[in-house]
Amino acid sequence: MHANSYASPVERVWAVAKTIICGAILLFLIAPILVIIPLSFNSVPFFTYPMPGFSLRWYEDFLLNPSWRLALSNSVFVAVFTTILATVLGTVAALGLSRKDMPFRSLIMSIIISPLIVPVVITAVGLYFFYADLGLLNSYTGLILAHTTLATPFVVITVTATLAGFDQSLSRAAAGLGAPPLTVFFKVILPLILPGMISGALFAFGTSFDETVVVLFLAGGEQRTLPKQMFTGLREQISPTITAAATVLIIMSLLMLLTLEFLRRRSQRMRGAE
Repeated sequence: MHANSYASPVERVWAVAKTIICGAILLFLIAPILVIIPLSFNSVPFFTYPMPGFSLRWYEDFLLNPSWRLALSNSVFVAVFTTILATVLGTVAALGLSRKDMPFRSLIMSIIISPLIVPVVITAVGLYFFYADLGLLNSYTGLILAHTTLATPFVVITVTATLAGFDQSLSRAAAGLGAPPLTVFFKVILPLILPGMISGALFAFGTSFDETVVVLFLAGGEQRTLPKQMFTGLREQISPTITAAATVLIIMSLLMLLTLEFLRRRSQRMRGAE
């Protein structure tokens, strides 16, 4: 018999009330998104309801306008290289921190994840003065390194969580059979932690692609990314093209969440099989 069959009338009313309250909160959080997406198909250059017509002109402007195309290509370029660096560095750090004999493990972990705790504007100001001495301002290299600093903690956390359920006896058995360290990593460790690495890489890509504050401090005109282009457009000239760009970002975020959910379920199935 279902557990709700034993619930009192008060408990049933409270369960319904909780459902309504949670639904209202979710609607409140999602409402701005639900408002923006239809406006990206508006046929007139005004943010108005009801919309007089349906048009794809703002998506056409987003894809064909040189300023928006440059911003989109810059965002993809920076995000891809940030993801590669953050995934490599975060995975290596997580492998080291997963060792029980690692000295000062808690301190090192706290330092690595500090970019998640420190307000991003403080990080941006610190990087600005640091890069000014190194000559990395207004450069792709400086922007990629800054985004890597912000994205690496996500990879460390996801890979560390995956390694928490990893059986270290597997790697010891492979080493005992004569496999060199690289073979142990690529043949034994990597297949098992790959879902965590992919999840961390997705978080790293999303963090870089959607980052605004650091770009405003460190990037020049040539390094203008999509969030900076949107911020500049809101400040100087409000255009419905911004709603099209926002819709593209929303779709990308949804695809990333769906991919993460797929990886989570796959990891659960693998652990269940083990």
